[in-house]
Amino acid sequence: MATAEEPTSDVPALVEEAKAAGIDHIYDGPWEYFVGGGVTAFDCNADRKPDLVLAGGEGPARLFVNRSAPVGPLAFEERPLPLDDAELARVTGAYVLDIDDDGPLDLVLLRVGRNVTMRGGPDCTFERANRRFQLAGGRAWTTAFAATWEPDQRFPTLAFGHYVDRTAPGSPWGTCHDNELFRPLAGEAPVYAEPQLLSPGHCALSMLFTDWANTGSVALRITNDRQYHLDGEDQLWRLPDGRPAVPYRRADGWQRLTIWGMGIAEADLDADGLPEYALTSMGDTKLQALDPEALEGRPTYTDIAFARGATAHRPYTGPDRRPSTGWHAQFADLNNDSLLDLFIAKGNVEAMPDFAAFDPDNLLLGTWDEGFVEVGEQAGIALDRSGRGAAVVDLNLDGAFDLVVVNRGAPTSLFRNTGAARPWGTAPLGNWLQVELRQEPPNRHAVGARLAVRIGNRTLIRTLQVGGGHASGQQGWVHLGLGVAERAQVRVRWPDGAWSHPYRVFANNFVILERDRADALYWYPE
Repeated sequence: MATAEEPTSDVPALVEEAKAAGIDHIYDGPWEYFVGGGVTAFDCNADRKPDLVLAGGEGPARLFVNRSAPVGPLAFEERPLPLDDAELARVTGAYVLDIDDDGPLDLVLLRVGRNVTMRGGPDCTFERANRRFQLAGGRAWTTAFAATWEPDQRFPTLAFGHYVDRTAPGSPWGTCHDNELFRPLAGEAPVYAEPQLLSPGHCALSMLFTDWANTGSVALRITNDRQYHLDGEDQLWRLPDGRPAVPYRRADGWQRLTIWGMGIAEADLDADGLPEYALTSMGDTKLQALDPEALEGRPTYTDIAFARGATAHRPYTGPDRRPSTGWHAQFADLNNDSLLDLFIAKGNVEAMPDFAAFDPDNLLLGTWDEGFVEVGEQAGIALDRSGRGAAVVDLNLDGAFDLVVVNRGAPTSLFRNTGAARPWGTAPLGNWLQVELRQEPPNRHAVGARLAVRIGNRTLIRTLQVGGGHASGQQGWVHLGLGVAERAQVRVRWPDGAWSHPYRVFANNFVILERDRADALYWYPE
């Protein structure tokens, strides 16, 4: 397996441009904000460039509209969000989805206190929509979110994950809030009744809906912080059609996993239809795969992090050898070689003496022997900051992933991907493809769809999800590195399970696939 000194593919050169790009933002505040610190990346003005909403903790959440020229330096302009100062404060994270299925993406702000849902409009306009959708927002300490479209539902099912119940006797120990599952009522507008309480809650810090068994049905996976619940463990909840969610138990094959769970990311690394999961924690990152000896229909997992070189248990540079603390996790191909890489935001919880103080973010580059190799220092992201939420996203539409990292008590990092690092400068990365899916309502943005992209004798898999990471989500172009391939064949498994016909497309293009349309549409940045 490759070593840290021997990456088998190009290392991307990531250059910090936050202040020059117009983003000077800090996530900070007292102890409620040692978790959270999210960012959401999405297009709010129909120019197809990702805009950003950043959580502020004790300070205000802020919207930054993307003014970057295609293939140029990054540039952003701040726009106000139409909330009063009290509601802009206390935000821990942010996610986007089209709740009312009208086209523009809506914004969900997770808060310490009442969550705020905002309906998206044209040109990055928003209006408060808690009352419209009958989502009261509650009064919990919310730290996780996910959404999906269940079968035959016009509008999405929403899950909110909560942390410590600060009002309970004995808080914070053993006082985790129950999580909540909101299902839409039948009708022509999204209206949500009282939620189902997913009890017990074990202090959730990340969640996602996942088709773990490749059956077309999703379950809700939750990673929890064992710090505050004696019997805390990660959870997997099945969603029977039209019936309350129920947890998988030991008898179902679910095995107890007790970690300081902070972030979660999903990817189908070997294109077998069964996703793997990266789970961040204090001390190390888990990389779980379905156990090959597991009986059919039983979610029994084995950890393959050590075998694949995906461990992130100590800082990879600097003198501090104490254990690391991982937060946001995201799979993405940052060097366009067609292999998925793994980014992990890192940072001490709050001057914890048993854990590293200097704990730079990880960039684990995928290798051709199905492993990973650390290249964070070579890539330029080994800063002395305390990362929390993040987004790996192409901000200037040049076909290469850039990186946004929200740091606790330090400025937000904004890295532009300038190409493959070379001793004399940079060189072009591999070929790429970016895909947007469209279908008629319900679920016009095709959340839950799966892309199968064929290049040569390999298939690349991507799934459209709302959730995961750590307090951070994104919607927009689905990016795939193609390596040296100049063409690709794309098929879509739409959310209802129907497969599209093959689309044959050229590399280095933005492609729009409309359901039931014979040909792919090409889009060109201006």
